[in-house]
Amino acid sequence: MSLKFGTSGVRGLVTDLQGQPARRYVAAFLRHLQTSGQMAGGRVLVGYDLRPSSPAIAADCLNAIAAAGFEPVDCGAVPTPALALQAMKTGSAAVMITGSHIPADRNGLKFYKPAGEISKDDEAGIVAALDDADVLDTAFRAQDEHAEAMTAYAARCVALLPKGALGGWKIGVFEHSTVSRDLLGQVLADLGAEIVALGRSDVFVPVDTEAFSDALFAPLPLWVREHGLDAIVSADGDADRPLVMDGAGNFVRGDALGLLAARFLGAKVVVTPVTSNSAIERTGYFEDVVRTRVGSPFVVAGMATADSVVGFEANGGTFVGGGFELTALPTRDAILPVIAVLGLAAKDGISVAELVAKLPLQVAVADRLQDVPGERSAAFLERLRTDGAFAAEVFAQHGIAAVNAIDGLQFHLTGGETVHFRASGNAPELRAYVEAGTAERATELLEWSMAALEKAVR
Repeated sequence: MSLKFGTSGVRGLVTDLQGQPARRYVAAFLRHLQTSGQMAGGRVLVGYDLRPSSPAIAADCLNAIAAAGFEPVDCGAVPTPALALQAMKTGSAAVMITGSHIPADRNGLKFYKPAGEISKDDEAGIVAALDDADVLDTAFRAQDEHAEAMTAYAARCVALLPKGALGGWKIGVFEHSTVSRDLLGQVLADLGAEIVALGRSDVFVPVDTEAFSDALFAPLPLWVREHGLDAIVSADGDADRPLVMDGAGNFVRGDALGLLAARFLGAKVVVTPVTSNSAIERTGYFEDVVRTRVGSPFVVAGMATADSVVGFEANGGTFVGGGFELTALPTRDAILPVIAVLGLAAKDGISVAELVAKLPLQVAVADRLQDVPGERSAAFLERLRTDGAFAAEVFAQHGIAAVNAIDGLQFHLTGGETVHFRASGNAPELRAYVEAGTAERATELLEWSMAALEKAVR
């Protein structure tokens, strides 16, 4: 059985999730809410992304909700942040069926209690409540709340900028199979932009917004030139991770998007994982920067006691805490950072490239090896952590100044660069994150890093 909790809910092969396993996890989630006193009964919303297995798994979840004596609410195909917003707005729990950026043969369940994303303690409670009992077919009628969820989320996005703020901007929307593909274009058009729809796919495409070297991104720079675009924007499958390419054909790294979104909102405190750019603290933009492990539960936990706080991950997914005019939404959101970056650039009368160039950040690049079993990644990282001679051999071309083990292993090199290795929490992948003073040096180090990983784990 491939199912397990990762950084963003339960994920695994579709063949292991569909049917009774999905029903059992939902039943365990609801039992946990009841036994922990977080919810005695009431509404539970279900949404899903556009991968082919999602609607059937959603039907299983709705059945399990009804069987547990709760009220099933069908939100249909919606972005994860739209589902979370609707759940918090109506005091409901929620289940999102999504595998995010992972291949279509996999899928997952992401759980929300009425107060927002579940915590790591909640994960443990769900696992403890899980049993092997079948959840039988139950006659039920689910309330349809798709339109309400989409309308409320779109209104929240449009309200971020003044009317017509993006007038004169020509923006490409890379639609592929993200569940936000229609909504994203609609929101930007409502803000005054001219929209060019690009790359729509009737087949699910697993888009990893951090893997800029993926072949599926190859057409984007050509589209920029062909259509004379100021930017191309997109999101991953469930629309909680943004993608932005500037008008020069360069990708904007996710942590830069999150950083700009935090500035846009006027955050005093930023919470972000150790994988985000190491120079964020040196920008002086915020009163405090809190570092966490990778994963939305860790970011949400780090935001809990702060005011005027924004969280973001290295993938750009942005969380909004309390202390703003904007309603709090402490879950990853892809459209907020897209609008923030475009809005800041438009307000200053500069391009996205010029806006990003003003950030005093290290050049950061990332890539990953796919199809690396978790146990192989774990063994490699553990040896690298505990065997000094092995680490020295791996980094023979580079001097190691310090090592950070908050999540995976982050090596600070004597030349001032950073190389970070960590296993994905959602998929059988081993990731490399590199920072350096120049793009040439960052690219060189990333190529070396990927070759080192390939040699170590293949």
